[in-house]
Amino acid sequence: MKGTSGHIISEQFEACIIAGAIGDAWGAAYENDMPAKDDTTFYWGKKPTVSREWIITDDTQLTLATCEVLVTHSFDPALLAQKLLQVYKAAQLRGAGASTIKAMRDLDSGLHWRQAGRSGEFAAGNGAAMRIAPLAFFSSVSRANVRDACMITHNNDEAYTGALAVFLVLREILTQKKSGSKDLLRKVITALPDTQVRDRLMEIAAKKNSTIQEIAGLYGTNGYVVNSVPFAIFSGLQAMNMGLAEVLEQVISCGGDTDTNASIAGQIGGALLGPEKIPGHLKNRLADLPEYGQIIDTIKKVTTRLESQPGF
Repeated sequence: MKGTSGHIISEQFEACIIAGAIGDAWGAAYENDMPAKDDTTFYWGKKPTVSREWIITDDTQLTLATCEVLVTHSFDPALLAQKLLQVYKAAQLRGAGASTIKAMRDLDSGLHWRQAGRSGEFAAGNGAAMRIAPLAFFSSVSRANVRDACMITHNNDEAYTGALAVFLVLREILTQKKSGSKDLLRKVITALPDTQVRDRLMEIAAKKNSTIQEIAGLYGTNGYVVNSVPFAIFSGLQAMNMGLAEVLEQVISCGGDTDTNASIAGQIGGALLGPEKIPGHLKNRLADLPEYGQIIDTIKKVTTRLESQPGF
């Protein structure tokens, strides 16, 4: 980050993690929710109401675990694998996907982290992309490190490219003053491997005037990384014009994997806007959750280290 102080990086990191947690908790209340068609349904008495309680899920839990590994050490995939396993064994994970659970079980049985990650087409989920954001803020972290971080749970080229795309978008936000510019997405695309994730991002970039709902309608919003991550990136980049609350509300209204999509969009939108532009009512809602203290403590630990690191 040439000419940008560690203090500014720290503020962007704080906003990234807070906004990502907001998206996760808000989106979890609507995950895979299908609007009911009531035209042929007749209720006895009043129509039942659905509880919409915010809850922190594995998106934020594993992001925080990644943060904690970076507080005192340079990136080490073995340490990250150990930390992820620690969270899993503590029975703290909420909503973890099949690839992550498979990897944790294999790690627990003594398998090396390079062999634990699920491979094949069913490993092309968004579970690696959802926890990769903290790595983007550390100047020493490389693309190879991103690959290793993904491989622990998702040994799949599409899953890796999805995580790399999130990483590179955040890096671009940190290293250029024209954050949120139309050139940002195209610059990231040129740095990605030839994959379906890259192809999807190219298609979305060509539809730059589309709305969040239009992109969701065209490509879907489920947990398949090709559908999820490009949609979340596109949505997060709209925060400069729409504001964080409107972006998250629209992402969640599109259905599908709402917690992960909103978490990634929130991470990107938060990094773009900074902590002062995260709406107070959303911060207050997050502060009511039992995990809020851990979130703030982890942010404080990481920002202390970020302010002492060399620039990008």
